[in-house]
Amino acid sequence: MAKKIFIIAGGGTGGHLYPALAIGAELKKRTDAHIHYMGSTFGIEAEKLPAMNVEHTLLPIRGLQRSISLQSLGRNALLPGRLLSSKMKTHKLFSNLKPNAVIGTGGYASALPLYTAAKKEIPFFIQEQNSYPGITTRHFAESAETVFTAFHEVDGFIKKKNCFFTGNPIREDIANGNRMIARKAFNLIADKKTLFVFGGSQGSEALNQCTSRMIEQLDNIQVLWQTGKHNFDKYKQFESETVRIVPFINDMRSAYALTDLTFSRAGALTIAELTACGLPSILVPLPSAAADHQTHNAQSMTDTGAAELILEAELDPRLTANKISSLINNENVLNEMAYKSKSLGKPDATKVIVDYILKKVNA
Repeated sequence: MAKKIFIIAGGGTGGHLYPALAIGAELKKRTDAHIHYMGSTFGIEAEKLPAMNVEHTLLPIRGLQRSISLQSLGRNALLPGRLLSSKMKTHKLFSNLKPNAVIGTGGYASALPLYTAAKKEIPFFIQEQNSYPGITTRHFAESAETVFTAFHEVDGFIKKKNCFFTGNPIREDIANGNRMIARKAFNLIADKKTLFVFGGSQGSEALNQCTSRMIEQLDNIQVLWQTGKHNFDKYKQFESETVRIVPFINDMRSAYALTDLTFSRAGALTIAELTACGLPSILVPLPSAAADHQTHNAQSMTDTGAAELILEAELDPRLTANKISSLINNENVLNEMAYKSKSLGKPDATKVIVDYILKKVNA
């Protein structure tokens, strides 16, 4: 039997890239398939994929800039040329590889591969992370073999009724961290309550500002704080014996193993990882997220008692510090939140998705 060839396309942010990597890793683990990743030269994948030494193609494509500025106008003026170049590059890759199937995990970099697959009548699958599907998912869902979803709400936004509720694919070992190893990795104390502050792969200025203004009020706990690489220099001054500040964390498994409570955004992948690890959280949804999907994501957690929700407009450093202290120092409440978080997790999502894809492709 000939080796199967899969193109996995997605990126722009970690929320689109990491599900692609999780699916690819599971396919490689279970088959001798040839995996080729596709992304954008402007996304996080431009740094991550070369560092991982995996086969990949980066397209010179970026999304339409909606803000009104000279920089945005300049970028949009270059869009037609970038689109043509990306289209030619995609067509050449497909002609050379002749993939058996294409998997799209969202972001502007996944649109052209899905378009090409549809044109060439190659079966393709979509993995949608959010409660409100992105524009790529909405456009291609009707032609897809299956749309793997993490929220039941997606069913109401796309025409094709072939949604398969699986949860979000996450890294296989994300919940298997060791607290003692994590303590050494971050130079923190293993038996001291730890707050983990992070705003996704890019960081969050709102969370960073709030944390910087409340850090002195957080008595008797330690803080692991991921600022995002663009904001690290601005906040590194707050590092202390009990506050560890880093621009980005590659080893999220260790970060979660050390964590008792998280203070974070409510991106879909963040929710998937928090629930897989059974972590209680205080969630601050990104207000500019499409269709306010991060608030819907967070609501799914708060409805069960797994998390507390604070709207960004209501983010007050003093009140937030009080909430953190009252939760993290109450063992019973923290354990109950952790139990409810774990009950929402879909740790087998990647396996279920790959099972389905292999069944379809091998049929």
